[in-house]
Amino acid sequence: MPHCFTMHVSDLILKFYKELRPPEKLPQQVTVLNPYADPTARALIKTFYHKYYGNNVNRVIVFGINPGRFGGGITGIPFTDPIRLEEACDIPNAFDKRAELSSRFIYDMIEEFGGPAAFYSTFYISAVSPLGYMMNGKNLNYYDIPDWKSLFKDYAVRMIREQSAFIRKDLAICIGQGQNLKFLEEINREHQFFEEIITVPHPRWIMQYRLKKKDQFIQEYLQKLNI
Repeated sequence: MPHCFTMHVSDLILKFYKELRPPEKLPQQVTVLNPYADPTARALIKTFYHKYYGNNVNRVIVFGINPGRFGGGITGIPFTDPIRLEEACDIPNAFDKRAELSSRFIYDMIEEFGGPAAFYSTFYISAVSPLGYMMNGKNLNYYDIPDWKSLFKDYAVRMIREQSAFIRKDLAICIGQGQNLKFLEEINREHQFFEEIITVPHPRWIMQYRLKKKDQFIQEYLQKLNI
């Protein structure tokens, strides 16, 4: 009898990232952050996903907005800056060890959850746009790009579809309670990808404007992620 080969979740994720392309017809002044085209980042990404996703268990997808230039835009791992990749995930890297506010919050929350192995056994962090954007040297949210909806509607639907092989359909988490949530809910109404979408405040907003209440927001995350 021939052996049946089942791809691990890690293999499916790595295939998704390998084939990842930005949306077409982006304005000329917009720079795309694509660490998946960088051989150094690709090796680290492979190590990370084999370490935490080397089984056949579908995860709950957590949607960010899009990666930033100091975190996932460098490492290729959402909400994971080079510091957290090395210190929290124990994956040494030669990237400049500059901290990202959102990454700091997410990994403080992950530590409270029980650590990366526990967290990533249930959750898979992605983004409505898995690639990041910059303009004039600054991070750019996909929904701040001119005419963004015509650029990103079909693209975002395709991104979710391409990840559907390794994510759960009962639930999704949306990071961000403004435009990102509104757009994701609109897509979900039309395509019925998920039975329920739960939302949590964006870590950058917390770290910039509500830092004194950071521990309360971590508890809010933990309460909502206790699934």
